[in-house]
Order: sequence, then structure tokens, then C-alpha cells
Amino acid sequence: MNADELRSLQAPLKDSYKSTPDVAKITLKSKGELDSDDVVCRVETGRALVEAGLHPATGGTGAFACSGNMLLDALVACAGVTLKAVAIAIEFDLKGGTVSAEGDLDFRGTLGVAKDAPVGFGEIRLTFDLETSESKERIDQLTKLTERYCVVFQTLAKPPVLALTVKSHG
Repeated sequence: MNADELRSLQAPLKDSYKSTPDVAKITLKSKGELDSDDVVCRVETGRALVEAGLHPATGGTGAFACSGNMLLDALVACAGVTLKAVAIAIEFDLKGGTVSAEGDLDFRGTLGVAKDAPVGFGEIRLTFDLETSESKERIDQLTKLTERYCVVFQTLAKPPVLALTVKSHG
């Protein structure tokens, strides 16, 4: 895909969102089913069923996906797609590369072993390893725009208001 093709795909959407802003507001959804026997939640991703379970550091076997890893996967996927789209839009010479993320957890918090240990990631590092002959200035531009427009990155950087609702039935 080139910049003109990307613009032609996005132009009608951008026009629609400018003239009718409410059309741009979409609610994404995810749903999981709890297993009746194991500590497992089955999540339908739209492409595959993912069975999430306990990480080995919390007593899991490692046979199921770790939701912490899934969060990092979502960041890598979003950052990678955003980087590719931005590279196309600014006609950045990107021959290939990788996107990786790693995050630090203190499982004492998750297991309630130490009240001063946080639950959740203390730090997440996102890395782009790019195959390009572009200048540092252009790489900085690509990085800045990717950071700005990556939904998952921005959600983690500026957390939204969260709400938890519990419904119970017989």
C-alpha cells in the first residue's frame, strides 16, 4: 500500500467524522466465558479463541495465555499497525523491522503477599527495531506520530475512567 491508496481509503471516513463527529464514536467490546472447573477465562478475539489462565508465577502451569502478556501483545499489535500506517502516510522508507514490548511485574502484589507491592505493571518498555535508511529526524517524526496515534499506547499513558459492574443470577 502507498500513501495515495491509504489516503483514498481514509478520506471518506475522515470527511464523515468531520461532518458528523458522533459517527466516529464506536464502542469496542470483548467478552470472556469462565470455565466451570479451571482458573481459565475463554476470550473470543474475532480470529481465535484464547484461553487465559494463571501465569506460572501465580501458580499456573503455563498452558494458558497470560493476560499480562496479552496486554503487551495488544500494545505491540497496535503500535505496529500504527507505525506502518504512519510510515505509509509520511512516505517513510520502511523496509521492515520488529516491534516488541516488555513489562515488569511484582507478583507479590497480585498474590497479596506484600501490601506495598503494586498490582500491575510497574514499567512497560516498547521498542521499534526498524530497517530503514531514513535520517534520525525522520525516525523521530515516525516515532512521535506513532506514539500520538497508537490507541493502546495512549490508553496506557493516559488511563481512561474505569467502571466495574457486577450482575448475578440464579
